[in-house]
Amino acid sequence: MAMSMDEIILLAREMKCSDIHISEGLPLKFRIHGKLREVGVELSDKEVVNCIKEIMSPEQIEEFDNGNDVDFAYESSDGNRQRVNVFRYMKGAAATIRLLNNTIPSLDSLGLPPVLGKLAAEPRGLILVTGPTGSGKSTTLAAMIDSINKSKSTHILTIEDPIEYVYREGKATVHQREVGKDVKSFAGALRSALREDPDIILVGEMRDYETIAAALTAAETGHLVLSTLHTTGAAQTIDRIIDACPPEAQNQVRTQLAGILKGVITQCLMPNPTGDGRFVATEILIGTDAVLNMIRENKCHQLNTTMQSGAMFGMHTLNGDLTRLIKEGKITKETALEYSNDRRDFENFLY
Repeated sequence: MAMSMDEIILLAREMKCSDIHISEGLPLKFRIHGKLREVGVELSDKEVVNCIKEIMSPEQIEEFDNGNDVDFAYESSDGNRQRVNVFRYMKGAAATIRLLNNTIPSLDSLGLPPVLGKLAAEPRGLILVTGPTGSGKSTTLAAMIDSINKSKSTHILTIEDPIEYVYREGKATVHQREVGKDVKSFAGALRSALREDPDIILVGEMRDYETIAAALTAAETGHLVLSTLHTTGAAQTIDRIIDACPPEAQNQVRTQLAGILKGVITQCLMPNPTGDGRFVATEILIGTDAVLNMIRENKCHQLNTTMQSGAMFGMHTLNGDLTRLIKEGKITKETALEYSNDRRDFENFLY
């Protein structure tokens, strides 16, 4: 008997899976502790298409049938939410489904450094959480927003695509807006945000110059702005933001960043030696006077040295944290080398 998508999702949760890959012409696979595995569930191509379309609205099916990829959030029968991307490839329809936690974990339970709690308590400025896809950026941001929600009587506005974690009522007033449903674009929502009296603004992703410019303006005008980028280091993050801007705007953006940046958190999730769990490694850059001067003077290549010597401010490099995890027996040297963003420097840390 064919399985429904809900049954597949429930099975994936039982197996501690983070992502489901369901495709015409390919076996069903789950990502478990970072590795893709076949799960022995056989589905015909027709069953795959039925599974995918049963969780889509008529409007989403129409959009997909018109040749577009479709992103949305889906709540399964157990009350948990999933982030879904439906797309076409050479053999037919496919979907990737990210399983989300129903409850938002605390920063402590995620094994993240205490300095993240201090950053979340900042009254204004820009905080960036970066890392590759599947590194837990959304969860870290949700934990930071939830810590504010539980501790401050404030107005939090989120702009997401799609909405992943739903915040329960705490001390804060939280308005969550979904791009494509509640608002047309990140940049449009950010422009409106300044008229909606927010204290904290979460921007799901800084995708383009228009969104970056609007986010920087929001941070400059006294708001705390949190966002994500797909970069693998603090210096690379600063460079990516500046490079995304037109040449004539780059100096202004560099100056803006030097005035508002509070911190950059880079993270990656790595398997433990037994392959039945994962640990997080982080790189933390804090917007100290020295760091902001380097950004202003276009000396981002010197940021690594500042992070290495900035432990008193809560800073460390990714290689420094990878070395710590090796010494604690949580990951192997081979795993650390795979995830390092500067392999030559990593060898210097070890020896």
